[in-house]
Amino acid sequence: MLDLRRLRLLREFEARGTVQDTARAFDYTPSAVSQQLAVLEREAGVSLLERVGRSLRLTEAGRVLVGHAASLLDGVEVAEAELAQLAHGAAAGTVRIAAFQSAMLRIVAPALGRLATDSPQIRIEVTEAEVEAAVPALRLQHLDVVVGDEYSGLPRPVHKDLLRESLLHEAVRLVLPLDHVLAGSARVPLPALADAAWAGGQLRTGQREMHIRACRELGGFEPDMRHASDDLLILLELVRSGGACALLPDLVHADRDPSVAVRGLANGRLAREVFLLSRRARSPAIETVAAALQDAARRAAAVLSGAAH
Repeated sequence: MLDLRRLRLLREFEARGTVQDTARAFDYTPSAVSQQLAVLEREAGVSLLERVGRSLRLTEAGRVLVGHAASLLDGVEVAEAELAQLAHGAAAGTVRIAAFQSAMLRIVAPALGRLATDSPQIRIEVTEAEVEAAVPALRLQHLDVVVGDEYSGLPRPVHKDLLRESLLHEAVRLVLPLDHVLAGSARVPLPALADAAWAGGQLRTGQREMHIRACRELGGFEPDMRHASDDLLILLELVRSGGACALLPDLVHADRDPSVAVRGLANGRLAREVFLLSRRARSPAIETVAAALQDAARRAAAVLSGAAH
C-alpha cells in the first residue's frame, strides 16, 4: 500500500526539483528523503526516479503517481476537515492565508475580525506574500488560500488545477507630490511625466510591469524606475517625501492622504483585479474563510465606490 507521507515527499520533489530542496522544505536530511523515496518505489513496484547526469528526475511512472498524489492528498485534507467539523459541530481546523500588503490591510484583516467572532473554532494563519511566490506553496498544501492581484493588460498564468474567484475591481491612479507642477490638473497626460522619477514594484512583479507598460503605451517613453518596493505604502511615502511619481491602486487609499495628489490619466485608464485562489477540493473551514474574504471585499469595494463619488 502506498504511504501518503511518502507521496507528499514525491510531490514536493516534483515541485522543487532536487532532493536537497525537498529535504529543506520538510526539515529532513537529504539522505532521509532519498531513503523514503526508495521505499515508495518498492511500494509502487516501478521506478519513480531516474538519474540524468548528476541530477534526479521523475520517470513517466513518477509523473503519473504525482498526478494521483495530488488528488489523494486533497481528499485526505477534506476528510480531516469534515471530521473536525463533526467533532466541533461547525467548520473547524487551520486555514493558512497569503496576501499582498494592501489586500492584507483592507480585506484580510477585516475578515479575520469577523471570523474571530463568528467562527472562533477556525484557526487562521496569515502571511504576507506576492502571488508569484504563493502559488507553489498553495499547490503543496503549505497554504490554503491566496489573495492575489492582476493589472489590466497583464494577465496572470492560468492554473487549471486551482479555483480562482474575483474579489473586487479597482482603478489605478497617478499619485504625485503635492507640489508637483501638474498636481493642480484634474487629469494628467502621461507623456508630460517622461522625465519623472518613478517608484514601483520590485523586478518581475505585476506592479512594476504595469508601470513600464503604461509609460510605454500611454506615455511613449521608458520610465526611470528609480525606486522599488513591493510595499505600496512605501511607494506612497516615496511620492510624499521623495518626490517620485507612482501608479497606485485605490485600495492603498492614497486619495485620503492630503499630502499627495491623486489624479486620473488624461489619455487612458488603468485597473486592477483582486482575486482569491484555492485548491478545488475545499474543506468546510476553507469555504467559511473564503466567504468571509468575499464579504470583506464587498465592503472594501463599497468604500472605494463611495470615495469615487
